Amino acid sequence: MKTRITSILAGLLLIFGQSLAQDVRNSSFTLEQCIDYAMEHNENLLNAALDREIADARVRETIADGLPQINGNLDLAYNYKIATTPIPDFISPSVYGVLFQESLLEPRNLGDPAVFPAQFGTKYTGSATIGLEQMIFNGSYFVGLKAARTYTELSRKDQVKSEIDVIEAVSKAYYLLLVNEEQVALLNKNYNRLDSLLRDTKALNKYGFAEKIEVNRVQVQFNNVKVERDNIKEFVSLSKALLKFQMGYPQREELEISESIDDLIFESVSNDIADSFDYQQRIEFSQLMTNMELNELDVKNTNSKYYPEINLYGTLGSTAGAQSSSDLFNFDDNWFGLGVVGLRMSVPIFDGFRKSNIIQQKRIQARQLDNNKAQIENSIDLEIKESNTNYKNAIDYMVAQQENMVLAEEVYNVAKIKYYEGVGSSLEVTDADTEFKTAQINYYTALYDALVAKVELQKAYGILNK
Repeated sequence: MKTRITSILAGLLLIFGQSLAQDVRNSSFTLEQCIDYAMEHNENLLNAALDREIADARVRETIADGLPQINGNLDLAYNYKIATTPIPDFISPSVYGVLFQESLLEPRNLGDPAVFPAQFGTKYTGSATIGLEQMIFNGSYFVGLKAARTYTELSRKDQVKSEIDVIEAVSKAYYLLLVNEEQVALLNKNYNRLDSLLRDTKALNKYGFAEKIEVNRVQVQFNNVKVERDNIKEFVSLSKALLKFQMGYPQREELEISESIDDLIFESVSNDIADSFDYQQRIEFSQLMTNMELNELDVKNTNSKYYPEINLYGTLGSTAGAQSSSDLFNFDDNWFGLGVVGLRMSVPIFDGFRKSNIIQQKRIQARQLDNNKAQIENSIDLEIKESNTNYKNAIDYMVAQQENMVLAEEVYNVAKIKYYEGVGSSLEVTDADTEFKTAQINYYTALYDALVAKVELQKAYGILNK
């Protein structure tokens, strides 16, 4: 029995360990995995998806206008004061006597004026009807249906635009965190290097081979790199928080990136992509074209309102009238059926030139959209040219700074060897160290600028989300 319990516990621990390992693996992301996560959890994208659902529902709403419209009505009323109608005196005395007995006329003398008041109706009335209306022809409906579907297409493109913006933001945040983490590793090496140099200089000073001022110089460099290391750790924390925000990742949960600078690939846009580029690949241009189509549909929709509307309608129900409430609910004797079927046509004749002015506005807007189209084409051309230039310059500058960093490290190593051999000064070492750290900072700044230029180049060609 004890062996069995031990086996069960071991199995549970194994399952828990695998689950924990899976959680650890899931907290380490590549750039592609960060983007995939953002596609499902970024709040802006979630709202964009909801906007698209709203657009789909709007299409169904427009379709519903062309389906049969059925309404039921129930009306029960107590006429506490029946309306009085003046009527001419054409009633004979005998008929008047009957109407007076039924309380339909007030008492009067037969010699009174020729017009007298009369009340027609009952104290209690009721009606129950069900009506149906079916559109037969409405030009505006069919144009509106097409416009609703085009609006759905625009909503889809808005969602794509949001996705591109999120990919850009996540990529830049990821690269920032990557570069900052690399700088932490580099500053740790600098810290260890200066710590070793400081200890060696103190030992030389102890035995009279170095002056106190030389120890102080190295101490200053050591203190500076210590502060820089602490600061960059804070920057790493902020960079990670920014990446979590762009991804829609919980701030309180752990997140690590699994790539390094060695995994980065810098490549220019291929000639095939550049030669086959089409403005439609840019979502902004595609959105503009959809808006132009919507404007044309607006013109057609306004024009269609010049045509008549034809609707089929029908009503089926019952009405009742009684002098008491109990009689009103006597459905067998006091309720009478009614029914009507008809065809209704509404013909617009004159609206004070309202529709004409609306069409004129839409046509002016179309001209504005044409101007916007030319402007965005020029803007895209400029953006592509500028991003290509910036990317090339960023790569060249990064390579140059990388070479400078290697050279500065060699200068530092030579200065340190000369110092230990007694043919150089500590001032040369500290100056070389300063130059080396400056070259490192310049390199990592250039590296991040090159990564950002790469993202903007892909966005300019409309391939960032491919």
